[in-house]
Amino acid sequence: MSTPPLRKDAAQNRQRIIEVARRYVDEGRLLQLNDVARTASIGVATVYRHFPTPEALLETVALPAVEALVRRAEHALAGDDAWTALRDFLAAAIEVLLTDPALPPVFAAATDALEHTGDLKRGLASAFAELLARAHTAGVIDPGVTEADMIPLLCGIAYAANIQSALAPAERAALGLRYLDLLLTGLHRT
Repeated sequence: MSTPPLRKDAAQNRQRIIEVARRYVDEGRLLQLNDVARTASIGVATVYRHFPTPEALLETVALPAVEALVRRAEHALAGDDAWTALRDFLAAAIEVLLTDPALPPVFAAATDALEHTGDLKRGLASAFAELLARAHTAGVIDPGVTEADMIPLLCGIAYAANIQSALAPAERAALGLRYLDLLLTGLHRT
């Protein structure tokens, strides 16, 4: 069942709410719906009508980056070289985790506020599992390395790059990619 399109004014209000929330997230501010309403000059009830929880708003803010990462995973899956596909997907994941502050809390959440977010996250997990399995089958990665190993390692890379808070997001992403390269060099089998 699809939802009917929003009236023009409702669509504009929704977009304004998302823009303000995006700014809050980028500035590292706490995403409180009442504060977003005030900053957006929109009634609190209107904000709650569009986004019943801060988590739903955060997931909406993160949605373009999550969808872009899904597209990167699909592109990687279409590639013939198992090592390149895995490496490129992991690099895209690290880069987006380090440049979009909306993503880490969305990926770390135990539950999803929006069904679509859960669908996307499950799709990413499935793509990652397939990429890792292909790398194992091709013999290009240590066969003992599992998904359960890789997730904390990737989180560790993101953490290590993020503690360099004086760096701009793009610089932290470059550092994260360097750390990822070091990790993958250790896991790669030729």
